[in-house]
Amino acid sequence: MHHHHPRHTAVAAAGILLTATAGAAAPASAATESGASGRTPATALVVNAHWAGHCSFDRLVIHVRGTMPPVTVKPVRHLRYDGSGKRVPLAGRYFLEIKLSPAAAHNQAGKPVYRGPRLLKIHLPKLKGLALTGDFEGVVTFGTAFKTKPHYKAYTVPRPARLVLDVKHTNICT
Repeated sequence: MHHHHPRHTAVAAAGILLTATAGAAAPASAATESGASGRTPATALVVNAHWAGHCSFDRLVIHVRGTMPPVTVKPVRHLRYDGSGKRVPLAGRYFLEIKLSPAAAHNQAGKPVYRGPRLLKIHLPKLKGLALTGDFEGVVTFGTAFKTKPHYKAYTVPRPARLVLDVKHTNICT
């Protein structure tokens, strides 16, 4: 298995998905309208996250209301909260930083719309922790923690909009 740079993998996957669904999609102007007012939301809203362990991979899914914004997933030495720069208290030796932008985890009135965990220890074969590390200046950031180096694939799905992060591990199903 060869490993693509995570940013290119996510971008390529999004491009493939967009290309695959373009024939069936409504015109862009109709697809971007939302709500009774017909106004287009300025920013995608990050509303939830969930995870699960599967036979040969752990999966993290981040749910977005609106159109999926550009996403980057990259390894980092330490997880830090956006704005303050303080270290995120998740145990692990390896970390991935996930950024969605333009995006927000709050509505225009400033009330949170994100209903997922803000800081959580997770007990899966690879995925050991998740944190919402930022909702700041149009960027929503998450951090994930691992005890061993994660071999992962990130891709987006347009409807409903979500980011999927699959982290490979040894097959645990018999």
